[in-house]
Amino acid sequence: MATVTFSAADDLLYAYLAGEIDHDAAQNLRIQLDDALVSRTPQTLGLILGRQRCARSLGGTLRIQHAPEQLRRVLRLANIPCTDAGQEE
Repeated sequence: MATVTFSAADDLLYAYLAGEIDHDAAQNLRIQLDDALVSRTPQTLGLILGRQRCARSLGGTLRIQHAPEQLRRVLRLANIPCTDAGQEE
């Protein structure tokens, strides 16, 4: 059985994995890691990432417009399209 423990320092979150990671354990670990990341993510980004997950589960997409540059960089890493009005990315 795989386990994950977390420790935080400043703006870093460390995840320590132990045990055998089989298919079932991997699913459980994904959930725990996602929950830990979302709980430590600034609320705006957590809101966006949660809506992206919801949209994808329904077969939709999420596109953000007019995000500040710092947020745009994070959104690109999360594969969330980010554009200005009238601009296609």
